Amino acid sequence: MPKIIQLSPHIANLIAAGEVVERPASVVKELLENAVDAGASKIIVELRGGGMTFLRVTDDGCGMSPEDARTAFLRHATSKLRSAEDLAAIGTMGFRGEALAAIASVSRIDLLTKTPGAVTGTSVRLEAGKIVSQEEAGCPDGTTILIRDLFFNTPARMKFMKSDSVEAGRVASAVQMQALAHPEVAIQMIRDGKPVLSTPGKGGLEAAVYCVYGRDCARMVPVDSRWEDYSLTGYVSRPTDARPSRSMQTFFVNHRPVKSKLLMAALEEAYRNQIQAGRFPACVLHLNLPAGAVDVNVHPAKTEVKFLREKAVFDCVHYGVLGALNKQTDRPQVRFPAPRAEAVSQAEAASQAEEVSRTAASSRTAAEAAPRWGSSPQSRQSAAGGGKGDFFRTMDAEQFRAFSAALKDAPRPRPEAAAAMSARLPLRQPVLTPQAEAAEAPAPRQEDLPPAPVLPEAAELREDSDIAQSLLPPPASLPVPQEPEQQAMEMPPAQPWRLVGELYRSYILVEQGEEAFLIDKHAAHERILFERLKANQEAISRQCLLTPQVVRLSPAGVGELLANQPMLEELGFELGEFGEDALLLRQIPMDLTPTDAADTLEALAADLLAGRRARKDNVRDELLHTIACKAAIKAGWVSDEAELKALVDQVMGREDLKYCPHGRPICVSLSKKLLEKQFRRT
Repeated sequence: MPKIIQLSPHIANLIAAGEVVERPASVVKELLENAVDAGASKIIVELRGGGMTFLRVTDDGCGMSPEDARTAFLRHATSKLRSAEDLAAIGTMGFRGEALAAIASVSRIDLLTKTPGAVTGTSVRLEAGKIVSQEEAGCPDGTTILIRDLFFNTPARMKFMKSDSVEAGRVASAVQMQALAHPEVAIQMIRDGKPVLSTPGKGGLEAAVYCVYGRDCARMVPVDSRWEDYSLTGYVSRPTDARPSRSMQTFFVNHRPVKSKLLMAALEEAYRNQIQAGRFPACVLHLNLPAGAVDVNVHPAKTEVKFLREKAVFDCVHYGVLGALNKQTDRPQVRFPAPRAEAVSQAEAASQAEEVSRTAASSRTAAEAAPRWGSSPQSRQSAAGGGKGDFFRTMDAEQFRAFSAALKDAPRPRPEAAAAMSARLPLRQPVLTPQAEAAEAPAPRQEDLPPAPVLPEAAELREDSDIAQSLLPPPASLPVPQEPEQQAMEMPPAQPWRLVGELYRSYILVEQGEEAFLIDKHAAHERILFERLKANQEAISRQCLLTPQVVRLSPAGVGELLANQPMLEELGFELGEFGEDALLLRQIPMDLTPTDAADTLEALAADLLAGRRARKDNVRDELLHTIACKAAIKAGWVSDEAELKALVDQVMGREDLKYCPHGRPICVSLSKKLLEKQFRRT
């Protein structure tokens, strides 16, 4: 048994630093909370790169005296607690006295502080937790603390740091969180000399939300409710504006940002039966309750809390959000699926037919107004209003249509000229039908018949095959005799299964022998698309957007995606920076719509932030899962019989189609015996 020894203060501080200080974002969080506790009305956060070498926080709070400036960096030194009873009613942000000591033990610090009314301030310099110098200095009221060379003496922690873009994004997220937690404080963030965030600090949460999330908050629903001695305020998204992940859910308890499964469950319960499966609401909610009803001293970073009355907290959030949603008078718009190719072609054909009829009418009008032109090319060009050189420059599209139609309606050439022209051209012989043969039979006396329309001569029929074909019935209407053997060969083979129909526009009912099968059409189509995409090892087809789309994410999510930009480019995405909390999407995979591509990036950013990092092949499979899911037909869509038969043919003919890429079953069976048992026939 090794001998037990007491750790040195330095090692103990390093262990404490590992609990409190994980990265530059952790430092910013602790320093901002201290500034808020000091009564600051304005805070400025400055960093260079990712904040590892330069991080400065300046506030206009109460400042510190020379004695307090030295004591503040000692472990468990705090101005927030005086007795054990104070732990039951904590109303400040930082109270343990560990933050400054932990930060100082793994960095180099320059401190400038001055109390109101003091003639001079105090300058303190520390390295690895030890005070190197302390002297008087001229400075404004408040405190400025500069952190340099974070983790310079702990290389084991240094190797776990990410790129500058990732770390800066996490710092920006921490600053945004404090800006939302304290809208009464004006908070400004400057990165590499450029301002990236600035809140007015006038106390209104709406202004802070707008500064953080931009115009995305314009459609959010305000929440303001009371439940016993609890209060809930903030904003939640509409059910139609749900997100693909929970990354936009922000909760505050007594102005402290927290992570709570209880609060998330209460929020999502309010959206039950109002939101699509797999989508999540966004929120910025402040829960205020008596200090004795919550314990914030259960986590070193104070991000987790314990409630004294969990049922009351759940009801406060649930009914508060539900009441705010029920007050909204607008209804979500009905969204129809994209039209099928057949419907599109029919619509285009109808549109083209209508355009042709309008053009023909205008052409006939133009032909009546125009003089009778000759058949020579020179006369046609002169009638068009120009010579050969400016033929196309002097006509627009409508004029050219009228000109072409007028030429078609012009007088036909004499039969002799047409015969001479036809001798030089390969012609199609007109097909004589029984109706045409009857037309060539001896006609009755002219005086016994009404005036007949004048038909073109035979030469004209041979010259203009379109007119000849228009006088004949379409070939498809003529019966073509077939031999019995030929008819038997062209009949489709009988299927071993029978398509019964579709249930709820989601499940296909199939009968095969003594078994009945229910097929989830979305899951089946999704699996088929996924296998097809995965089998194609070539580069993913991509499409460029005519108008780049702005994708708003958290700054940390933006940093993660930019850090993985080469991998995303191989998967079909082309991204660009668009501020601290947005990306510019210029190119997306071919099988995704711009909206689905934005949702895919947000879901991928959430996975990266949660630490679910995998090999590129695994990420590719996850992306193919998303593409297949977005491109597959959806439950509730109207599908024609041909689509259903094609899906059933794939599912019933392949043994590998058992589960969708997300693990849900594609097909379930129902035996005749079990069905008869339900009806008590056996």
